[in-house]
Order: sequence, then C-alpha cells, then structure tokens
Amino acid sequence: MTQNFKIYAYPPPETLSFDSQVESLFYSSIIHSHFITQNPEEAHLFFIPFSFHSGLSARAAAYVVGNYRTEFIYWNRTLGADHFFLSCSGIVHGADRNVVELKKNSVQVSCFPTTAGLFIPHKDVSLPPLANVHAPVHAPGRKSSSYLGYVKYNWVKESNIKEQLLADPEFEVESEPSDQVTYEERLAGSKFCLFEYGPEISAIGEAMSFGCVPVVITDRPIQDLPLMDLLTWQQIAVFVGSSGGVNEIKRVLGRVVVEEYEDMRESAAVASKHFVWNDTPEPCDAFHMVMYQLWLRRHTIRYAEREWA
Repeated sequence: MTQNFKIYAYPPPETLSFDSQVESLFYSSIIHSHFITQNPEEAHLFFIPFSFHSGLSARAAAYVVGNYRTEFIYWNRTLGADHFFLSCSGIVHGADRNVVELKKNSVQVSCFPTTAGLFIPHKDVSLPPLANVHAPVHAPGRKSSSYLGYVKYNWVKESNIKEQLLADPEFEVESEPSDQVTYEERLAGSKFCLFEYGPEISAIGEAMSFGCVPVVITDRPIQDLPLMDLLTWQQIAVFVGSSGGVNEIKRVLGRVVVEEYEDMRESAAVASKHFVWNDTPEPCDAFHMVMYQLWLRRHTIRYAEREWA
C-alpha cells in the first residue's frame, strides 16, 4: 500500500477550514503525503475537499459534486464509488442526484462518534479520536486496583445508571471534572473504564493507552467504531446493555477471568498506538490506519450511467 496507493485530490472550491482538530490533521496529512498524485489517471481513489462548518448541507454538497462531475470525467465513471470526502458530522440525505450518489456510493470519512443515521458501515470510515493524554511509553503492567471500574465526569450521563454507580463502592465515579494529572493517574490505576455510547466515548483511545479496558454501555450494535476493518473490538472492549443497570454491568465484568482480562488489557494498549495522531505521520499511526482502510475500498464497481429525468 505504502508505495502504490495513489489519490487524486480535486482542487478545493474555497479556502478550507474545519470544525475539529482531527479533521484538520487528517486533511493536512493527506494533502502533504506521498499518496497524492497530480495525475488522475493513476489514482485509485479521488478526494473531494469539502469544508463546511457545523455540518454539510445537501444543497451545498450537490453544488460541489455537480461542478466536479461537469469539469472532470472521473465521477461519471463510477457514479462516485471511487471517491471519498471528509465531513466530521456526516452528510444529510437529499433528493438531488449528486447527493444521492455521494451518500450511496462515496466513502464518508467522519469523526467518532458519528451522527446517528449518517454513517453506512460497509463503506464509511470513522477517524480515531484525538487523544488529550500523555500515554505511557510502555504498556502498563498487571493492575491491582481497589476499584472495579472508573467513570470520568460525564462519561456516563444516563441518570439511573449514574446514580447506581455513584452508590456502588466498587466504582470510582467523578462528580466533577478532575485535573489532567488526576485523570491520567486514574486511567493508569483502573482495570475497567466505563463509557456510555455518545460524544464522551471519544476518550476510548485514551483509556486503552493506559491499559484501562473500555466498557461500553449501549443498547444497540455500534457500527462506527474506529478501525473496524482492522481491530476485533470484542477482544479489547466489553459491551453491555443499560437495561440491567449496575448489577448487569458487574455480572458481565465478573465473567471476565484474569487471563482473559490480561489479554484484553494488553491488546487494548497495543491497539491504542493506532489512535495516535502525529503532526508528521508515522508508520502505523492513526493517519496511516485510516489510509489503509481507504486502500481496502479502492476496488470499486464501475456503475453504468443512466439518464436522469
């Protein structure tokens, strides 16, 4: 992949700016990478440089795609199936031909967690979230924490579960934000880190880097986890529903035997290396893992064109 994978980036329609730092890092990394080619005929994929604050409107997307399909021949060869675009919040559905093809065929690169209903698992990709901790150089050793699990402030918001966790002495639950040093100490000293699926789950990579096995509280399958093509998430995280409350969480965690836990902890710490974003990309970091997922999507179906009314 490193030597042969090529991407042609369309000229941006405007000066680009982004809502999130991880979007900006990905865009800067790809534009300045050796993956970019100036010859579209040798490209495996085509990058559409969208840049819209606080979401991408269907009308704006239709306008940009319409211009590219008129000025270039490449969109019409596959109806966008060998194209990808970057949109943190995802693109909404629309009736315009350009939006229909973009949403159905092109690869959407989104922030994690993605907006509900705007992510198609078999083709779209989510960016590993940007970590805000100083991860240890070496994987943490075997833990002997006095707490079963750690819940950072706002990681769990569902009122009933939060109240039950606060009342249970086996869990360390923050009732107010902690400072960075305390946060990292608690990550390093905890066996499990509990998250409710939602915006705060973006810290899952931080927990993994300290060997704190993630416990994700969710009542539905999660289809937008980062690096879904590369990681077997069931081997590095625990998934549990919310309906049974804390008793069910403790029952599920109690079934994780010591040997299984150690394997999960070590696997999580190793996998966290793929969540690291660097100003200058390095092998196996977050940028290269996203590029590998795009490389896996380079084989496309050449759709036949048809007339639209």
